[in-house]
Amino acid sequence: MTMARFADESPEYKKIRDELQEAEVALREQRERVAALRRTLPRDHAVDDLVFREVRGGKTVDVRLSELFENPDQPLVLMQFMYGKKQENACPMCSMWADGYNGAMKHLRQHMNFAVLVAGDPTAFQAFADERGWNNLRVVSAGTTSLKADLGFETPDGSQIPGVSVFERGADGQVTHFYSQSAMMGDMGRGMDLLSPVWNYMDLTPEGRADWFPGFDYE
Repeated sequence: MTMARFADESPEYKKIRDELQEAEVALREQRERVAALRRTLPRDHAVDDLVFREVRGGKTVDVRLSELFENPDQPLVLMQFMYGKKQENACPMCSMWADGYNGAMKHLRQHMNFAVLVAGDPTAFQAFADERGWNNLRVVSAGTTSLKADLGFETPDGSQIPGVSVFERGADGQVTHFYSQSAMMGDMGRGMDLLSPVWNYMDLTPEGRADWFPGFDYE
């Protein structure tokens, strides 16, 4: 299959574009290898059926981890959102991610259960979610549990770390932890770039992403 190319590329452009094309193909193949390796992770880390807090019908109620599996046959993805404890205000980068997930939720629900997990007051955060228009995202708080700290998304002083966690539920109702990844990967971070199109589109431009950081609103 022919790649998208101009027929009249200059020799200099063609040389570098050929090299870039080889690198892009190699990157795609590496992503496939990483995804295949991830799927081989053993399902041997059982977790307690923790009690979270959720706003439902205007009231804050208890909800168990197992109850987040609205479809028990599908995995549960928890977006580790930076809010609560030392993180007094919602993170703008997490909010950008959630904006995209809200729009894609009807597609994601075909393959997974999904919820946004915070460590702060569920009522206050639900109000923020409503202001953002996240009408497709389920929001729960794990602030009264040690789950975020156990998975490395909360430091001893209460600082929050962004990331994602995946769980499965067995036929016996037992929940197991399958995979977690932090957005903070090494010195550069970028551990979750593939989960948002924003950074990847910026990388296509001549200027790249530079030092751009998301905001809640733009003028």
